[in-house]
Amino acid sequence: MTQAPFGRRRGVLASIRKVGAYHLLEVVDRGGPDPEPGQFYMLAAVSGWGAGTDERPFLPRAFSCMGGSAGRVWFMLEDIGPGTHRLARLQKGEPLWLTGPLGHGFRMPEDGRRPILTGGGVGVPPLVMWSQALVERGARPTLQFGFRDAAHAAVAASFDTVQIATDDGSVGHHGLVTELLAAELHRDPHATVYSCGPPGMLEAIRRMCLEREVPAQLALESGMACGFGACFGCVVPLSGGGYARVCVDGPVLDATAIDHVPAH
Repeated sequence: MTQAPFGRRRGVLASIRKVGAYHLLEVVDRGGPDPEPGQFYMLAAVSGWGAGTDERPFLPRAFSCMGGSAGRVWFMLEDIGPGTHRLARLQKGEPLWLTGPLGHGFRMPEDGRRPILTGGGVGVPPLVMWSQALVERGARPTLQFGFRDAAHAAVAASFDTVQIATDDGSVGHHGLVTELLAAELHRDPHATVYSCGPPGMLEAIRRMCLEREVPAQLALESGMACGFGACFGCVVPLSGGGYARVCVDGPVLDATAIDHVPAH
């Protein structure tokens, strides 16, 4: 696990571009180490980060990284709330605060199992980074991404071999990405599943993999106030009792370790 330096750092936005419904950010982070696939960062704008001069500032937002090397880190976000709206309005050269990389990332499959990477929406970034790492290590991952519609699926256009599902049928399979996973596991169950996405999707994948006795590593998404285990605001119930903190015990956890994926 790559550990983050203590405290937040001041990064600089190198570029931002809109691809369909999402914004892709490239951030210069010369003071931090390269992240591992599945790790995340806490991001905040340096200025204009709050509801107003007489109100409290926003908390940092947690984002899985889409890639990172040589002092640069990539993120993907959707402009859906006040925090993401401010980050989506960052201009090239504007500073922002980073804390990370944080948490535990993905682990290689065992027993010669093939990797299947199944993601949904803003859960795609860590799987993109993991797929690149797997290829570099000689593996041939199967990619399956689910989106709401064509505008959200546009971010996957650069992947030639990805299986795409959309809720409205505008691109690829008309239905849920979990249906693609079920078909893939029926064809060849000797696999390890890696997944990140909305809670409902992760819970469906957790159940599916447990029923089929297929190993699965789930990168959980949760609202976080701190990112380093102090606030206990991102806990998930464990199958053996007790709780794990997504930020420090995860965000990647084995499906067998989780009692259920909470609907945050």
